[in-house]
Amino acid sequence: MPEQIEIRILNSLTGIPADDWDSCACPENGRPVDPFSTHRFLFALEASASVGTATGWHPRHITAYLDNQLIGAAPAYAKSHSQGEYVFDHSWADAYMRAGGKYYPKLQLSVPFTPATGRRFLTRTGFEAIGQSALAQGAIQLATENQLSSMHITFCTETEAEAGKQMGLMHRLGQQFHWVNAGYQTFDDFLTSLSSRKRKNIRRERAQAADFGGSIHAFTGDQITSEHLAAFWHFYQDTGARKWGTPYLTRAFFDIAYDTLRGDMLLVMAQRDGKWIAGALNFIGADTLFGRYWGCVEDHPALHFELCYYRAIEHAIEHGLQRVEAGAQGPHKLARGYMPVTTHSLHWIADEGFRAAVAQFLEHERAAVDEDIEVMTSYGPFKRG
Repeated sequence: MPEQIEIRILNSLTGIPADDWDSCACPENGRPVDPFSTHRFLFALEASASVGTATGWHPRHITAYLDNQLIGAAPAYAKSHSQGEYVFDHSWADAYMRAGGKYYPKLQLSVPFTPATGRRFLTRTGFEAIGQSALAQGAIQLATENQLSSMHITFCTETEAEAGKQMGLMHRLGQQFHWVNAGYQTFDDFLTSLSSRKRKNIRRERAQAADFGGSIHAFTGDQITSEHLAAFWHFYQDTGARKWGTPYLTRAFFDIAYDTLRGDMLLVMAQRDGKWIAGALNFIGADTLFGRYWGCVEDHPALHFELCYYRAIEHAIEHGLQRVEAGAQGPHKLARGYMPVTTHSLHWIADEGFRAAVAQFLEHERAAVDEDIEVMTSYGPFKRG
C-alpha cells in the first residue's frame, strides 16, 4: 500500500459525513447504481439496531484517505456467525473448528441481509485502481491485526472479482435468477418472447392473482405512507419468523426507511376489504430493480408471483430499467422469465493449510455452478432460436 494512503476504521457511520461516504458509494449523478451501499441505507441498519453488537454484526467500516481526502470506503463487519449473508460458509466454519481452529469472528465486506450484486470497494471517481487495492489491503491488515480467521467480500461485481483474483484473493461463484430487459416496450412484448406453454402459464397465474377479491397498488417515493410501511412490517414479521426464526430488520428500520429511503423504494401492495393483506418491497437502482422482501397475512393463489415477479417486470419495462434481481434462491423463477446468472464473492483465509483446502473446494464448486447454469438455461422459458 502506498505510504501516503491512510486507512481508517469506523465503528459506526456516525463517524463520517453522508456526503463524504456517498462521494465514493454513488459518485454517479442522479439515482445510485447500488442503493444498498449508500450512507442512508447502511446508516438505517445501524440506527435501527438491525446491525450492531447484539446482532453479531459489528461495524468495522474501512476508509482510505489520500492527502486527507477520502478516496475509498468499504462497508465491513466483524461477524460472530454466518447468518444473513447468503453466501454460505457454514461447512468451512465447521471443518475449521473441528480441526481445532477458531473460525469466528471473521471479517465480512458486504451489505447485511442483502444478496444483491453491487460494488464493495467504493471509490471516488479517478481513484478506482488505487482505491480498490488500498481497501483490499486494509481489510486483510484489519483481519490479521485482530487475529480473525478470514475475510469475505460477498456479492461483489464481476469487475471487482477479476481485480480481487489479481490481488491473490480466492474467487467463488454463486447463482441467482435475474430478469433481463431485451428492449421490451410492454409486458405483452415480453410474453411474446416466451414459448407458447410458458406464456399461457403466466397469463393463467396473473388471472388467478387478479381474482383474489381486491386491488393491487404500486407506490414509489412520497406515495409511500407510514401506514403502508407499518402494514408491510407485519408481512415481513410473518415471513421472517417462518424463514429465519427472528426477522433481521427491526421495526425501527421501517420507521427510518419512511423518512430516508422511500425515494429508493417500489412498494407493491394488495388490498382487500379495506385491509392491506400482502406486499413486496423493492429497491430501485439506476438500471436495476432489486426485489427484496415479501409477506402476507392472507394466502391467495399466485398473488406472490404477481406482486414479486410480474409487477417488478412491468415496472422495469415502464421505466426503462435493464434488469430485475429477484434475490436469493428460487428455481421456480425460471418459468417466469428470470434466468440463471453467476454471482461473485472473494475470500481470504489466514491459515495457509486451510486456505489451500478451500481453494481446492472452490475450483470444483465453480465447475459445478457453471454446469448447473448451463443446464438450467437450456430449460428456460424463451422461444428457441
